[in-house]
Amino acid sequence: MIIGVPKEIKDYEYRVSLTPDGARVLLQAGHRVVVEPSAGQGSGFSDDAYRQAGVQVAGSKAEVFQQADLIVKVKEPQLSECVLFRPGQVLFTYLHLASLPDLTKALVAADITAIAYETVEARDHSLPMLRPMSEIAGRLAVQIGAHYLGTVQGGRGLLLAGVPGVPPAHVVVLGAGVVGTSAVRIAVGMGARVTVINLDLDRLRFLDDLYGGRIATCAATESAIERAVVDADLVIGAVLVPGARAPKVVSRALVKKMKPGSVIVDVAVDQGGCCETTRPTTHSDPVYVVDGVLHYCVTNMPGIVPHTSTLALTNTTLPYIVRLASEGVEKAIRSDPGLAKGVNVMNGRITCQGVADAYGLRFTPVM
Repeated sequence: MIIGVPKEIKDYEYRVSLTPDGARVLLQAGHRVVVEPSAGQGSGFSDDAYRQAGVQVAGSKAEVFQQADLIVKVKEPQLSECVLFRPGQVLFTYLHLASLPDLTKALVAADITAIAYETVEARDHSLPMLRPMSEIAGRLAVQIGAHYLGTVQGGRGLLLAGVPGVPPAHVVVLGAGVVGTSAVRIAVGMGARVTVINLDLDRLRFLDDLYGGRIATCAATESAIERAVVDADLVIGAVLVPGARAPKVVSRALVKKMKPGSVIVDVAVDQGGCCETTRPTTHSDPVYVVDGVLHYCVTNMPGIVPHTSTLALTNTTLPYIVRLASEGVEKAIRSDPGLAKGVNVMNGRITCQGVADAYGLRFTPVM
């Protein structure tokens, strides 16, 4: 099979979907890899590094799409790229279609098979390809929030850790999955006062045991969320429903009750966000203010650290890419129900329940 690696064109997106070492593994398995010029440059991988691995560096993005049977990306294709797809091609990338109606229509019309990293399941029902970027985004969320709490950025003028005689800032983490757990780790390490809110009490017990009373845990009720958010200096949105829109757990009315200059970092923005006031932003224009509260809602946060992110992503995606290339899509998804759950669009049909429900469209099972 020919695997194509286009250059990412989303705003300030420097990650690449395959490292030269990852490409070498595919070549050793008998496949071809075609890379768009400078696709890996932002992550620290030159065209020469790909050539030395045996990869063909194409003349253009269009050439990559023309040659490849399997297109491997990091972020969802932009609409300008969708016209390059051929019927029957396979796309493997982060998609988050439940919050992207225009892209969903474009992929259905393109008559391709689109497999989303974020809905592929492992045997234990975890989300293996969502985990590394969620870990990075969760850790970044606290760093970013601490930055925007500075007065120069429009924040409350708080040091996250405080100093002797001055209390630390209050960080509220909504959700205790991979993103939330990673955010808690950094917030505790930076010396903040941390409250984590989650539906699953077992996750809260795990975190309570792990941090030995250094954090407060709350079951996710409307009143508990309101009390915590109103008192928060920094809110991290880390709510996930795989493949579907994130529930809006912070209303516009609640945002209005927050302290002026407080900060919301909504990591759930890829799935529509867990705050009613969330709207997607970019690295070139990352924040906006609603009712005096700063909102950071960048949809590709790990793009800030592309070298780390690219290595972490390839470590996770490569075994799946090898399987798709070696077995073909139909055999691969028949033999692996978890991989089949990653198929969001196939043969002009929506094959992910969460995406179909988001738009009130017909859901067609893959198998």
